[in-house]
Amino acid sequence: MARPKSASHELKRDEILDIAAQCFADASYPATSMNTIAAAGGTSKARLYHYYDSKEAILFDLLDRYTQRLLALIGESQAVAERGNLDDRASLHALIKRFLQEYETSATRHVALLSDTKFLGEEQRTLIVSRQRDIVAAFTRFLKRAYPDRLTAANQTAITMMLFGMINWTFTWLRPAGALSYEAFADEVVRLLESGLIGVRT
Repeated sequence: MARPKSASHELKRDEILDIAAQCFADASYPATSMNTIAAAGGTSKARLYHYYDSKEAILFDLLDRYTQRLLALIGESQAVAERGNLDDRASLHALIKRFLQEYETSATRHVALLSDTKFLGEEQRTLIVSRQRDIVAAFTRFLKRAYPDRLTAANQTAITMMLFGMINWTFTWLRPAGALSYEAFADEVVRLLESGLIGVRT
């Protein structure tokens, strides 16, 4: 009979994922070992193996949870839109702000998603890439509803990726304690969308 998991089991996993994500971001996934992660967490490699049987298992759990979190944000935003609490344009703007709010506290996880998915096994990599495509497709739907006169079959992918180009790489230059906050940057992205997709208002 398997031993029941302690109440702190998942909390400990979260702590390990935080530490591992920082290690991957600091030194790269290939250069990080189980020893590295254990040392950074002030624990033993044996203790680490109690939770994860490999570095790849840590990476997959990290990306699995993170992509599920991003999809959940989309689902929550969609639910708000369907209740009619926001119009289509405001729903897109709120989604952008929610994603940037998440990025502010998940920078190392986002680095792993953009840089380290390729190190997963084929089945796990396929799952994570599929979720990334689902995220992109959802943003395209939000954009098409928000700016129906501007998005066409020919340009919708380009415009969606332009939006991701603005927000996905903020971890490389935007600092939470910097002169421009994530919240203020989200406002700038929304203003740019409004100016570029419907024209400058006078």
